[in-house]
Parts: sequence; C-alpha cells; structure tokens
Amino acid sequence: MVPLLLVLLLAIVLFGFGFAVKILWWIALAVLVLWLIGFLARGTKTGGGRGRWYRW
Repeated sequence: MVPLLLVLLLAIVLFGFGFAVKILWWIALAVLVLWLIGFLARGTKTGGGRGRWYRW
C-alpha cells in the first residue's frame, strides 16, 4: 500500500510541476509581448532621438 501511495504522490507532484511550468511559459510569453509593445511604442526625445521607455 505504501509504494502505491508513493507512486500516486509522485504523479501528483510531477503533474503539479508540469502545470506550473506551463503557466510560467504563458507568463513569460505575456511579458515578452508587453516588452515588445513598449519597445516599439516608445516616444521620442525633444532632441529628435529615441528615448528610453523604461525608468532604469
């Protein structure tokens, strides 16, 4: 009975890990899209050059 519970626990952990990794890929994709939009839609400086769209 204990090995069966260990196998079920391992399956649940691996399923949860796989789900978490999939969610992280979607979050990374959303951040990439937002970064590209910000990069392409950045404003221009008063001197005519392209300004930084981030604050760092």
